Amino acid sequence: MVLSSITIFKLNYVVFAVKDCEFPAIFNFGDSNSDTGGLAAAFPAFLYKPYGETFFHKPAGRTSDGRLIIDFIANSLNLPYLSAYLDSQRTNFKHGANFATAGSTITLPYGALSPFYLGIQYDQFVRLKSLSPKTHGAEYFKQALYTFDIGQNDLGQCFFSNLSIAMVNASVPDIINSFSTNFKNIYNISGGTSFWIHNTGPIGCLPYILNTFPSAQKDEAGCAKPYNEVAQYFNTKLKEAVVQLRKDLPLAAITYVDVYSAKYSLYTHPHNDGFEKPLVACCGYGGKYNYGSAGCGETIQVNGTQIFVGSCQRPWTRVNWDGIHYTEAANKAVFHKISTGAYSDPPLPLKEACHRTPK
Repeated sequence: MVLSSITIFKLNYVVFAVKDCEFPAIFNFGDSNSDTGGLAAAFPAFLYKPYGETFFHKPAGRTSDGRLIIDFIANSLNLPYLSAYLDSQRTNFKHGANFATAGSTITLPYGALSPFYLGIQYDQFVRLKSLSPKTHGAEYFKQALYTFDIGQNDLGQCFFSNLSIAMVNASVPDIINSFSTNFKNIYNISGGTSFWIHNTGPIGCLPYILNTFPSAQKDEAGCAKPYNEVAQYFNTKLKEAVVQLRKDLPLAAITYVDVYSAKYSLYTHPHNDGFEKPLVACCGYGGKYNYGSAGCGETIQVNGTQIFVGSCQRPWTRVNWDGIHYTEAANKAVFHKISTGAYSDPPLPLKEACHRTPK
């Protein structure tokens, strides 16, 4: 155990000192919000310039100009950036693996989304574990941190299938039940005890929603209120599921992280974190939100002239990258908010996520 940081819990006049955890690895399950190269490995033409330009200076399999929240999580735990499970050319699973792929859903997808939904990611983890070298024994998997950031695409595919808000809400319990089933499967096969679960973000603040549904009622931040309310309902059900999972799996330390509130603060008070124009895509073309006429990295004809759709001049001041995903600067800001425990239940910092709150 590392003694550099200790949190004190005072419950019923008993004082508990909580030390930092030492995670040897991270295993991540998710979608494009935490994909570090999975879908790009499966479909090499998926990402192109200017993706990755801010930090990696080239496309790096991430749907951002730089690093994602999962990258900052790994770095803060003194671990290397996670290798994508699907990337066979640059694979190093010594410190974990990333099963997230852009477009992934919790439930079986339909339409043009990624085929690597959460059930498939679980199957991939099972295979990885079965093929792991003997040096990766039971303790390696038991002591690892298991992170989840998935669910946005389940809502998105419903919205873009012309389902009413009421119909999307009606689908949420089944989505959450599927999450719980896969979570238990991962818990049982991994032997792990430390779990860090992100809820879904304010989808109604993203240009791809704002541009597609322009008549939606707006809130004080300019976000599409009905779509954010669906995300909030999803998060309510997810938190209820986490409470039940803690009862069903009493040996597991499960941290529920309110990423929604951390991200939403970037829209309500952008200047507090050094941001401007939070609803406008940095890399895109068209309309009020700089989104819809052409995608980031595309080449288009405008008045007979070819134009490359590149990034804005100061991406470090922007929240949204390409209409759907966040900039590295926004990801870093959100990470700093959530890593302290201020947005977590129980309110433990990331580095203490191996501990269960004393009862």
